[in-house]
Amino acid sequence: MLKTFSITNIGKKRKVNQDFIYTSERPVGKLPNVFIVADGMGGHKAGDYASKTTVETIVEEIAGAEETDAAAVLKSAIQTANGLIRKCAEESPELEGMGTTVVAATCSGNILQVANVGDSRLYIANSREIRQITRDHSLVEEMVRMGGIAREEARNHPDKNIITRAVGADHIVKPDFFTVKLNSGDMILMCTDGLTNMLEDEEIHMILEESRDMVEKAEELVKAANEKGGRDNISVILIDPLSD
Repeated sequence: MLKTFSITNIGKKRKVNQDFIYTSERPVGKLPNVFIVADGMGGHKAGDYASKTTVETIVEEIAGAEETDAAAVLKSAIQTANGLIRKCAEESPELEGMGTTVVAATCSGNILQVANVGDSRLYIANSREIRQITRDHSLVEEMVRMGGIAREEARNHPDKNIITRAVGADHIVKPDFFTVKLNSGDMILMCTDGLTNMLEDEEIHMILEESRDMVEKAEELVKAANEKGGRDNISVILIDPLSD
């Protein structure tokens, strides 16, 4: 039986929370469980509309899907959400240019399946290490991959908030897909960049290791990000997939 805890926080600088999260430990359609993090962008109302509408559309599509393959279900649901976001943006001038990141995951036994668009992240953490499973769709990540800048420089690069893929940005959205085999002691962390821009991976790992239970772990992560400046909304989903 898997255990989860989720939290979202407006941070110290923003007037609106443009993050949106969803968790279901119970089956949604043919999937055994569903977890989603989205970080919206756009004008005053557009970002929170994009993230909320995207997540709700994905959940609706998963619930109605006949397909049993998780990657196929997630891909189709994200494509549908992408079409809807673009349509809404075309019809309402105040929503023009909106978009959102999305990380969606589902666990079946010890197999985790993940879909990702943008720079929100999914990590696997255990007593030994923390490792990022998703790859950021961002300009600085592309620069790191091409050898243009060092990983250390990417953190404070002036263009670090420019993302190269988002739901709503293009006619066709291309999610990345990952399949991960989970081991006993592994914990899944899903989060927006309001956490990862404020805290290094090592700091996140230390908080996860030092805090007692999932509630404390999540709350301590948010607290630490706010103490470092809280420049953005902060959202965290923690999943203990093999808690038995």
